[in-house]
Formats: sequence, structure tokens, C-alpha cells
Amino acid sequence: MLIPESARPQGTGNEPSVRYLLQRRFTARLLPQVRLLVEECAAREGLAEPRRGEFVLAVDEVASNAVEHAGGSGRLVLRRTDHELECLVIDSGPGFTEAVIPELLPGLDGAPTGRGLWMARLVADRLSITPGPADGAMVTLAVRLP
Repeated sequence: MLIPESARPQGTGNEPSVRYLLQRRFTARLLPQVRLLVEECAAREGLAEPRRGEFVLAVDEVASNAVEHAGGSGRLVLRRTDHELECLVIDSGPGFTEAVIPELLPGLDGAPTGRGLWMARLVADRLSITPGPADGAMVTLAVRLP
């Protein structure tokens, strides 16, 4: 699988080292397998419970959004930097920005959707949404490692 240019480390010499742990294309049918693989990688990298379960749930929510709202599939890249476990979910849908993530728990503010992204932002130490390498969006979520 090709890693999008925007997901590759840029060599200025000051970046943390990056180790790729998992790269997968996914569809709805493959989401359970992706969850299991992310869980296994996170455990192997030392992310302890309950933080590991929260991270896996957040990744699953973002990947499920790609399936539901961005054409039925996506790509997942899981990598380890010096101090973080970082997941990129790349889709080829219409794209979106962080502005779609509700400030309050969806339902409390009248928004009928957005719980997955709201929860992912709550759980992640870092979350960003950028344009994908071609079309669509790339959601990056990361958690600090011990």
C-alpha cells in the first residue's frame, strides 16, 4: 500500500523518528479486523488500559465515519513516533473540517450527528483534520505513550 505523501515524515532532521505499525485499506466488512489490529499494535507499543480501549474506540469511530460518509472505504495508517501512537484515517469523500465537530455532546446541543468525532477529539491528545492527499480528508489522532 502506498503511504500518502502527507503521511510520510518530512526530513528536516529535527522530527521524531517514525515507525509504521499498520497500513490497511478498509470497508465496513473489515472494520472488526482493523479494530483488532489497532488494539494489538497499541498493546505491543505499551499503551495500557483503559487508555488503549479509548484509543481503539476513537479510531473505530473515525474509520466508521469514513465508511458511512465518504464512499464506503478508507485507508488507515498507524505509526509510532518517539512519544505518541498516531493513527491517520484517509478517505476519498467530499472532505470536511473540524468545524463539523460539535462543542457539546451531540444531542445536548441539538446536533443529531457528530458523536464519533466529538468522542475522538475528547479522547485524543491530538486530533487534526486536513485535506486528503487526493480528495477527501485525513483525520489524524494521536495519544501520548508512557
